[in-house]
Amino acid sequence: MKKTWIPYFLLAPSVIIILIFSIIPLCYTVYLSFFDWNMIKPEKKFVGFDNYIDLFTNKIFYMVTAQTLMYILLLIFFNTVVTYIFAFIVDYFATKRKRIYETALFIPSVISLVVGLMVFLWILNPVSGPFAKFLGLFGLTMPNWAISNGWVIFVISLIVAWKVFGYNFLVLYSSIIGIPREVIEAAKIDNIRPSRIFLNIVLPMSSGTGFYILILTIVQGLQYVFTPISVITKGGPDYKSSNLIYHAFHEGFTLYNTGTSAAISTITMIIFFALLVIQFAVVERRVDYEN
Repeated sequence: MKKTWIPYFLLAPSVIIILIFSIIPLCYTVYLSFFDWNMIKPEKKFVGFDNYIDLFTNKIFYMVTAQTLMYILLLIFFNTVVTYIFAFIVDYFATKRKRIYETALFIPSVISLVVGLMVFLWILNPVSGPFAKFLGLFGLTMPNWAISNGWVIFVISLIVAWKVFGYNFLVLYSSIIGIPREVIEAAKIDNIRPSRIFLNIVLPMSSGTGFYILILTIVQGLQYVFTPISVITKGGPDYKSSNLIYHAFHEGFTLYNTGTSAAISTITMIIFFALLVIQFAVVERRVDYEN
């Protein structure tokens, strides 16, 4: 009985850190969303729900919210669906030099995102980039994606996917190679198509890891997406490349509308919490954790 305090003592540093850097800032953000403040005035003016009302009557906010959902869908496609397929291809078809493929696909994860951005900006330069010159061989012209609605979201999502791809690939690949080989070999003997093996054997037996990657893609992907928007477009043109995270930063630290920024952050938190609840309620029911 005398030593029952030891676990609480050992957990205390972690609890204090989470409290100081997560819980208190979160509560203070919600608190600021009810005030009009520019971080300079010594006093804050209480405005109640006016910041939220202004957001929900602003077309830009709805546009940015829709673009955030578009980012999420593209990141899920690139970093969950495509990554799953690549992991299966390397495991199923690559009989030799698997380490080379694993290393090559993982390398982007250890490269600075800013460095990767500079490389992508050169490759995708609509005038002098290698990709534009390649399209020129077929008489095609590359659109100026940085100022084109739709294209800019796709390219930024592609850059973020490139950064996150390696880690997701390695985790999914590790799960796939953990599936009993006799199950897959028996399917090969029965001449079952690789697509059927992937959908009916590999996908269900690694679904626990797949669900983890799905959650990680949403959380990590939208953390990384801030950097390319900040470096390349600054949310332009006319907020066409912005998302809720960058929009909150823009309102708070560019326009100094702290209350509006806090309201956007609070709404963003609610949206992502709702998405996680939906995923756990719908997707996790089909997850098999046996493997």
